[in-house]
Parts: sequence; structure tokens; C-alpha cells
Amino acid sequence: MIRPFALSFPGRLHIAVLSVLLPLLASTAVRAEEPEWRTATTLGGEPHYAADFAHFDYVNPDAPKGGEARFGVEGNFDSTNLFLGTKGTPATSVASAYESLFTASLDELDISATYPLLADAMRYPSDFAWAEYRLDPKARWQDGEPVTVDDVIWSFDTLKEIYPLFGSYYSHVTKAEATDDRVVRFTFDAPGNRELPHILGQLYVLPKHWWQGKDASGKQRNIRETTLEPPLGSGPYKVTAVDPGRRVTLVRDPDYWGAKLPVSIGSNNFDRLIYDYYVDPTVLMEAFKADKYDFRAERSAKMWATGYDFPAKNEGKVVTMTFPRNASGVMQALVPNLRLAKYQDARVRRALNLAFDYETLKRTVFFNLYDRIDSFYFGTELAAKNLPSPGELSLLEPLRDKLPPAVFTTPYANPVGGTPEAVRENLQQAVALFAEAGWTIRDGKMRNAKGEPFRIEYLTFSSLDERYISPFAKALGRIGIDLDLRLVDDAQYLNRTRSFDFDMTVDVWGQSLSPGNEQREMWGSKAADLPGSRNTAGIKNPAVDALIEKVIYAENREALVTATRALDRVLLAGNYVIPLFYSKNSFYAYWKRFGHPEALPKYSVGFPDVWWYDPAVASAAGLSR
Repeated sequence: MIRPFALSFPGRLHIAVLSVLLPLLASTAVRAEEPEWRTATTLGGEPHYAADFAHFDYVNPDAPKGGEARFGVEGNFDSTNLFLGTKGTPATSVASAYESLFTASLDELDISATYPLLADAMRYPSDFAWAEYRLDPKARWQDGEPVTVDDVIWSFDTLKEIYPLFGSYYSHVTKAEATDDRVVRFTFDAPGNRELPHILGQLYVLPKHWWQGKDASGKQRNIRETTLEPPLGSGPYKVTAVDPGRRVTLVRDPDYWGAKLPVSIGSNNFDRLIYDYYVDPTVLMEAFKADKYDFRAERSAKMWATGYDFPAKNEGKVVTMTFPRNASGVMQALVPNLRLAKYQDARVRRALNLAFDYETLKRTVFFNLYDRIDSFYFGTELAAKNLPSPGELSLLEPLRDKLPPAVFTTPYANPVGGTPEAVRENLQQAVALFAEAGWTIRDGKMRNAKGEPFRIEYLTFSSLDERYISPFAKALGRIGIDLDLRLVDDAQYLNRTRSFDFDMTVDVWGQSLSPGNEQREMWGSKAADLPGSRNTAGIKNPAVDALIEKVIYAENREALVTATRALDRVLLAGNYVIPLFYSKNSFYAYWKRFGHPEALPKYSVGFPDVWWYDPAVASAAGLSR
């Protein structure tokens, strides 16, 4: 399960008679059942908040409104249309203008429980064959027009068509239709997928009338094209100004229809949100030190360890904080493009991993702040450990002929370097694996039988990658492989990676604690050739496909964990990527102008959602604005 911009307990009803009669009786049986309307949906257990809850526990319901929050964003943008998966560089900062049918709290297990937003209730039958969402009659677009069932249906159909993420995520939802003027029904291609009713609540709803209308100049709008027009949404913030590639300004809507909803109380406290874009990460940091923006999420270990010794920090005007990552797992990795012949042999991919000396990087570059990733679900209970459990074996045994023997005999482990002796031994093993795959060193270069050299172009948009790519390139050079770093702008990077026009790149897959339908788009064979999909590596493995289905249709938490661990084990054994590094903590710095609830939500630092501008704090720090 994911939340776009931003990331289950599936199951199947095993009733033999129903299975036989379902094609004839489904419609009658479903309507006779008339399931209850729910004011929360959860993938396991009971939701924390009752139907009559006043507000989330972690907010200050009396938080003052006012002031502004300024952000610095690395990169640029050429579109305010967020929903084109294969075109343009979107300004994701406009997302605050949009809303979904239901929304998650920040203090429950990942996003496994959601509550009413545009819809005031939802329901589904016991066999999970469909789901209905009932719109809140108060819901309005920012131009005052009501949010309608027609908007929901048009959004669903359009986003499935134009955005690969939604197309894959909702691939088993066959139809959206109105059952009355407030209710939309989503019908599934088969019963038993327990996650589908829940994740439909994440659907972003767009204003059909606006997108099918004309802009101020009389030009017909087109959701299938890029645009720099401020978008119309239903959310608490309006996009009021767009400076192409440089700045997006949002202003809190004083007429926001949902201001008194329980999910909104204590949130959306700033009058303005300002997002400034910087192409260079060094300039971005200097802008923070110069008080050009307020809040910074630090992703460089070196910067965190050495870059915050400046006057404003030493004078107490800038605060630094470490926050645990409780909400999700991750795989961050170097990604060889398996669509290219030279990477299709798993021995080659493992050899490249052997040349990556993480332990030296950890000590010399990362200040011991990061850990090496050893799971596609790193940092969660979903990660495979040791040898397969009996439950995992029951899933893996039927696939044995499609799996490497190591899945059953050898737990995955990254190579370990850190000393000259270990590095030398790893490179010797790498050369041996290349030889097994038909590559040998001749004239100082790693060559195949045709004499063609093994070369790597590493594609990136961030100069920060050089900190670990340069040592990797040096190590590969010792075994006759040239690695060239190709630094391009955001737009070119997105266009090339969306069309899989790369040799090697880096990617990050955030994982929820309840994986489900999105796994098809990340690792499934069908997604490997779908432009814009998250299957960046190009994985095509029938065993992986089969295990993804086990994850999606797991009937309870125990079965979900077992199936995900089995999937993780198979993905790791394929050596599809070269795992990088991650911290189990997030690092933040901010100028001392703000207040926040005494206890922040467990799964998010909550900025800017539940923070507020505090003039007394700012004044005491000499930062009045």
C-alpha cells in the first residue's frame, strides 16, 4: 500500500458454493447483504479513533492560525500538473491543493487506518467484491462548486489512463459508477482483495468541470499535458502564484469547506506555504543558513555532521532534531538496467556489488550515521531473516524450479569490505564471477568474447551522488571497468528514467508496513516494460509475480508478513540491485519561529501539518517576521 506524493491485509473468501454461483448471483447477493457504512477503514484490528472523535490526539486543537512556512526544494519544475507519469517535471509542492476520499492519521500503523475527508463514509461486502464511498454533501472545490460523484468517476478513469502508478495500483478495479447522487461504487475484477476497498480512499479527486473548461486566456485545458496554471483543488490551500522553475506560493483558503472536520482540526495552521526551488544542493544549504527558508530535512550525513556549525545555530536561532523513522521501510540502491544484455546475468550484478566497498564509505563519508541496506523492506518486520521459516517454505517450494538454490540454503548478505585485504578479496571474487559470465580482463579492460568492453554510464540529477560513485568507479577501474558519472538536469533525468533510457542509476522504493497492490508496479513483470512504472530495474520473474499475489491476497497479518519475507528473500537472491545505505532516523533543522504539539505523532514529524507560527518564540530568538 502506498500514498502517492508522499506510499494490507488482503484475503480471499473460500466458499466453494459461492465460487460456483458467483457469476450468476453476485449482484443479487451483494445487494441483499447491504453492508454497513463505516466512518473509518482499517486493514487490521480496530481503528484508533471512534466515529465521533473530535480531532486527532497529536494535534493542538487550539493552535493559532497565521504566519508562513518557507521551504527549500532541490531541483526545478516545468508543470503544475501532478498527474502525468510520463511528461514534465511536476511541482509536487502543489499537492496541498488536492484531497482524497479518506485520509490517514499520523499515529497509527503506517496508513492502515483512514478517516473521512471528501467522503463521509464507505462500505464494502464481506467478500470484498466492490466498495462504495459516499461523498460529504458539504465538499466544495475552491471556486465554490460542489464535489460530485461525476468528479470522482472522471478522476478515477482519467488517472488510470494517464498515470502509470494509478493504472497499476487500481488495475483490478474494473469500473466506477454512481449508485445515487452522492455514492460512487468501485467494482473489482474478482473478490478477495482486502486492500482494494481501503486504498480507493487514497484516490485524488480532481475537478472535472475545471479541467474540461478554459483558462483565463480562453485556451482549452488538457489534463494530458503540462501546464503552469495554478491548479484548482478542494484542499485547505490554494495555489496563488507560480514562478516557473523557481517558486510556488500557496495561501490558506479562508472558505475551506473542511476546516471543521475532525481530520482538519488543529492542522493547516499557516496562512502561507512558500516553496523556493534551488538547482544546486550547496546553494540550497547556503540559502538555509541565510534564513531564506525555514525547515530543512537533511539527507547528507557529511552535512549533518559538519555543516551546522554556523552562527545562527550556535546562537540558538536554528534548532536541529533527530526523529525516528517508524512509518516505513525502504530499499535505496544502485539499479543496473536489466533490459540491457550485459546486466542480465545475476553473477555480473553480484560482482558489481562485490566492488562496492560500503564499510570504508560508512567510516570516511557517512560519519557512521547510515546502515547498509540488506532488505527490500529494510527497517521493518517484513525483512527476510536467516533461513526460510516453515510458512515461507510452503510458499517457496512450489516455485523451487524457478528460484536460485541459495533461496533455500543461504541467507542474503552484502559483501563486507573496509580493509585492504577484504577489498582485494572481494575484487578477486568479482573477477571470478565475471569470468563465469563470459567476461575476462584483456588489455586492462573487462571484455566479453567479442572483445567489447564493459562500461557503465551512471545517470543522476544530483551532484551529491559523487560522494559514493567516485570511490565505486575507482574500485571498478581496478578490474578493468570504466564508470562515467552523467549529471543531467531534472527534466532530462525524468524523461530518460521514465523511458528506461539509462545504463545504471539510483532509485529509492519506500515501503509501507502493509505492502499490497503497489508491489506489482515495483517488481512485477508487466510493469517492467510500462514507461513510468516503478519497476526501474526491469525485473521479470514469474516467481516474483507469484509471490506478489501471495502478498496481495494474504488473509491476515501473519500471512502478510510471511509472504512479504518470502518475496524479499527472492528479490535479494536475484541480486537485482546494489543496496546502498539508509538511516533509521530522519534529521531536521529549522529556524526557531514555530510551536508544535508537545508529543509529535509517532509516524511523522508533522511539519507543516500540525505546527504553527509562534510570534513569541520567534521574538525571543530575535527572529520576528
